[in-house]
Amino acid sequence: MKKISHSPEETLQLGKFLGSSLIPGDIILLFGDLGAGKTHLTQGICIGLGLDPDAYIRSPTFTLINEYPGRLPIYHIDLYRIDSQEEIYSLGLEEILFNQGVTVIEWAEKLRTPNSSENLMLNIEDRIEVNIKIISDSEREFTFNSFFPEPRTLPIFTLL
Repeated sequence: MKKISHSPEETLQLGKFLGSSLIPGDIILLFGDLGAGKTHLTQGICIGLGLDPDAYIRSPTFTLINEYPGRLPIYHIDLYRIDSQEEIYSLGLEEILFNQGVTVIEWAEKLRTPNSSENLMLNIEDRIEVNIKIISDSEREFTFNSFFPEPRTLPIFTLL
């Protein structure tokens, strides 16, 4: 499914719709260039999961992982500063990924295995992938793909 966002506010709305439909154990992988809107989308996801809209949600570029309380625990991971597979494995993300919370990973490109761009590290199989393409200063194209053994419907983004 593809959606065009014309503003950061619309990106936040996309995230809210997505966040409201998530269930325990969901993993959201965000792909896109610097400034594409990954953190804005994550802010919306957190609000959709019941986090107070006034909470300060920032990209964990330096801390690597932020945890937020919503109707489910939210784990926000940023791999931007990670340079190798060894570093990713050393973070011990498996305990976060395979629990009853929701995990959102920015810079998920870094999870692709060198031998196959289809395979992901850390045994990530069931997931939602969001590819974000910068169209212009204010427009972004979001492509949502779900990878689950049983079909799962993504939310209908009615306002956009």
